[in-house]
Amino acid sequence: MQRRTFLSLLAIPAVAQLLQACGDDTTNGSTNGSTNGRPSDSTTGSSTDTTPDRLPDGGTQPASLMGKAPRVAATSTEALDASAAINAFSAELFQRLVATDPTANLVFSPTSIALALTMTSAGAKGDTLAEMDKVLQITDPATIHRSMNGLAAGLSALNMTQDNTANGGTGVSEVQLSIANSLWGQTGLDFEQAFLDLLSSEYGAGMELVDYAADPEAARAAINEWVSKQTEERIPQLLGEGTITVDSRLTLVNAIYLRANWARVFPDSNTVEAPFAAPGGKVTVQMMNVTSDLGYAEGDGWQAVDVPYVFGGLSFTAMTGTDDDSLLTTGDEVFAALTVRPVTLGLPRFDIETSTSLKDVLGAMGMAGAFSEGADFSGMTAEKPGLSIGDVIHQANITVDEQGTEAAAATAVIMVATAAPAEPPVPVVFTIDRPFTFWLRDRATGTIIFTGRVNDPSATRG
Repeated sequence: MQRRTFLSLLAIPAVAQLLQACGDDTTNGSTNGSTNGRPSDSTTGSSTDTTPDRLPDGGTQPASLMGKAPRVAATSTEALDASAAINAFSAELFQRLVATDPTANLVFSPTSIALALTMTSAGAKGDTLAEMDKVLQITDPATIHRSMNGLAAGLSALNMTQDNTANGGTGVSEVQLSIANSLWGQTGLDFEQAFLDLLSSEYGAGMELVDYAADPEAARAAINEWVSKQTEERIPQLLGEGTITVDSRLTLVNAIYLRANWARVFPDSNTVEAPFAAPGGKVTVQMMNVTSDLGYAEGDGWQAVDVPYVFGGLSFTAMTGTDDDSLLTTGDEVFAALTVRPVTLGLPRFDIETSTSLKDVLGAMGMAGAFSEGADFSGMTAEKPGLSIGDVIHQANITVDEQGTEAAAATAVIMVATAAPAEPPVPVVFTIDRPFTFWLRDRATGTIIFTGRVNDPSATRG
């Protein structure tokens, strides 16, 4: 029996370009109501590019499909449900991923994964939908797609560039944050119009038509090329050999890209070699140093610092155990305790990447049914056999240096056919010289865009 696979693509820092399909209509060649830079009809939301592809049987088929519903202009005030769900999902997924290899570096984008899976849930029904909502911590399924739309709109609004020479400074300060969604469906397969309409109206996602059955490698190459473009080439090959097969029928992809300068850079002259207590023994790292007014907090066995990016919309929070390097606490506990005070901070440079299949961990979290032959994704297509999730592939990377942060993440879901203390007069000295957890978040909504664990900053992604 054939199987169709649904793949969700996630890119983490190097903050991959959060494609503007999630809210901005002019960035990265992705527009509201369009895919891959194709223009859209602002009234119908359907693609105006009807250039046909030649099919193996000699017939023709439009290269793209778009839902008939135009993109809804959601607002950031509608994002709170999505933000709460993403952060709760992030906390459980973080614990499980760390447990699989407690000494490894880890980075992932809960926002990217949640967006890809929520798009997938738009075609789920019955027990399959209920399981996905539970794992994704969705409390109001009726409004979650609009809330995800509002979150994307709020994140897109953070994009800003400033020419510092106009104020007597040097260089350019910028926050570039983009989110992109796309679908890659089997040509000739009859997809449900309501499914296509929801994804176009709330996620700005259109469908590119490929022929998995005739040439799965060409489909894989096309998806990888799209992801590479959306992440500024930080994720050149999300899908490895063998991930796309002749049984694949639909791949849902989300990509996020981020590049942001610190509000106050770490002076290059302050960076020195310093020891770092990695799990395998002491290593030498490039320790950046700065003294500034920063968010700082202490709790039961931990310390944390919050470093803002330029324009104040995003921040990077790092937490380390004071006695127990394996200590893990929730972001909510840390964020709530932060107060601004003078801090002399030592933070190691790092450049890490994670690439993983999330099939097993998501199944263990409670959505095993979505990967089984009993999965119900009849909201995507009524054709038989039906669809199930074959795998969920996620890749993310992040680079932190004296100037700021660059990160990218991509998630692919592959569908297959089923058989506060008083401020002291002197700065607190906080040198992060042992394993630490980090969160890169949107301050307005609290949404965690990237998170991870740095056990060895000297180990780079290559």
